[in-house]
Amino acid sequence: MSEKRTCLYDRHVALGAKMVPFGGFEMPIQYTDITSEHQAVRGACGVFDVSHMGEVLVTGPEAERFVQYIFTNDISGAPVGKIFYGMMLHPHGGTIDDLLVYKMGEEKFFLVINAANIDKDYAWISQQAEAFDVTTENQSDYYGQLAVQGPEAEKVTEEVLGLACQELAFYTFKLIEVEGETLIVSRTGYTGEDGFEIYGSHAYIQAAWDKLIDSGRAKPCGLGCRDTLRFEVGLPLYGDELTDEISPIMAGLGMFVKLDKAEFIGKEAVAKQKAEGVAKKIIGIELEGRAIPRHGYEVVADDKVIGEVTTGYCSISTGKSVCMALVDAAYAKLDTPVQVRIHRKLQPGKVVKKRFYDKHYKQ
Repeated sequence: MSEKRTCLYDRHVALGAKMVPFGGFEMPIQYTDITSEHQAVRGACGVFDVSHMGEVLVTGPEAERFVQYIFTNDISGAPVGKIFYGMMLHPHGGTIDDLLVYKMGEEKFFLVINAANIDKDYAWISQQAEAFDVTTENQSDYYGQLAVQGPEAEKVTEEVLGLACQELAFYTFKLIEVEGETLIVSRTGYTGEDGFEIYGSHAYIQAAWDKLIDSGRAKPCGLGCRDTLRFEVGLPLYGDELTDEISPIMAGLGMFVKLDKAEFIGKEAVAKQKAEGVAKKIIGIELEGRAIPRHGYEVVADDKVIGEVTTGYCSISTGKSVCMALVDAAYAKLDTPVQVRIHRKLQPGKVVKKRFYDKHYKQ
């Protein structure tokens, strides 16, 4: 299958970006180098093309009841403008996808899903919607999306793009009319820093990208540092820390699963996991040396393989060799000694919190 391209593809190539396949798209992994792009977001401002993400609009008299049924978090009674993070689950508790739900109206919800899962998710959402008085629309081909991230993101978004965003609280959004089209501007972030997401037509996103790059105030950043940034603050990536077989309970994301709300798909399975415990858990590991753990590397304890690395790096912000891993739950306690097999050699380490670097969101 040939990879799709976002509306900014030509601009990435013109900037000399290294392009790689990701989620069915050709995406920039880096422009200069991952370290400098990572540090730009931690220290000032970076801009990411995230137009590969999927968007699904749910409308109708039973829109809220439907979203409640397919989503683990509780959106009931929320004000318009609020955003929720959560998951859609299989009946057995495994994760179909993690996503954001934007409440746009009492009968209107905007779902932001992962690029690699657009077709799978929309087919599943459409199937579930047949039992409800709702309409679903896959709007992924219409929207482009930019993520402006870093401690200077607010100033850059307001001063370079002219988008008033200062009053937005964390995990809220608003609609802004610009030149005859309605933009969605939100404040969530996937980097551990303050940041904004801007959804608009391809033409608007292209023009906004050009303004940001030409201003010199937002460094173009690729998916390479997007991964190192989200990883350092313990945020999951679907396909690594969440999969069709890894539940949010196993991933340590139970706070986004509201068991006190009415029925939702997968509720019975995750309620049982919360009550009885799980066989495997996602943990953080810090190694003693400088060897770098990578996805798929074996984790060993008591002379046996207890799991494998899901994401691993030498943390750019801390300089430590760290990883997240899915391991037998018996070894998930903090400070438990473990080893990671790297190039046939066992590297000693210990279990630590998955957040390797403190977040700096605006609260």
